[in-house]
Amino acid sequence: MRSASTQQPGSERPVRHRPPTGVARTAPLAALSRVPWAEMQDSTGSAAAIPLLLNGIAWGDAGTALAALEDLRKRICQYGFVTEQATAAAVPFLWELAQLPHVTCRARIIGLLKAIADARQWEDTAAAYPKLLNHRENPVVWERAARKAVRARRGELNHLLTEPDTDIARASTELARALAD
Repeated sequence: MRSASTQQPGSERPVRHRPPTGVARTAPLAALSRVPWAEMQDSTGSAAAIPLLLNGIAWGDAGTALAALEDLRKRICQYGFVTEQATAAAVPFLWELAQLPHVTCRARIIGLLKAIADARQWEDTAAAYPKLLNHRENPVVWERAARKAVRARRGELNHLLTEPDTDIARASTELARALAD
C-alpha cells in the first residue's frame, strides 16, 4: 500500500500565472474550484496540489509548463501506466489544455491522455489477485473511471488531428488509435 505524503499541501508555494498578452481571458480551467481535490488521492497522498499544476501548465512559460506537466503525470499516471483516484477528475482539464493554442506542451498533454487511456495496471493486477477488488480503496474503479473520462471527450480529437504542429497531430493520431477499439 502507498504511504501518505509527509508534505503538507499548504507548504507548496503557490505560483501566480498570468495569461500571455493577446490571450483571451475566458477563464480556462474555471471549473477547477468545483472539484474536491483535497478529498482525493494522487500518488503523493492528497491531490490538493493538482490545481496549481494545471494552472502552471496553462499559464507557465515553456519550462514551467513542462515541469508542472511532469509533476502532474507522476501524480495521476505514475510510471506512465498507474492511475490514481484523482486521475479521472484531472482528465477534462487535460482535454481543455490540449485545445488551448497558447499552451506550450500540448503534444505531451495528449500523450498523457493516451497513457491514461491505455492504463490497465490495476485491472491486470486484479485479474491475478481478485482480492484487490475487495479493498476500501479500489484502484480498479479509479482506472476504469479515468479511461472512461478520456473516451468521453474523444470528439475533441477532430480539431487536434488537423493541427499544423506535427507533434500535436502525431500525438493526436496515436490517441485516436488508442481510443478506436
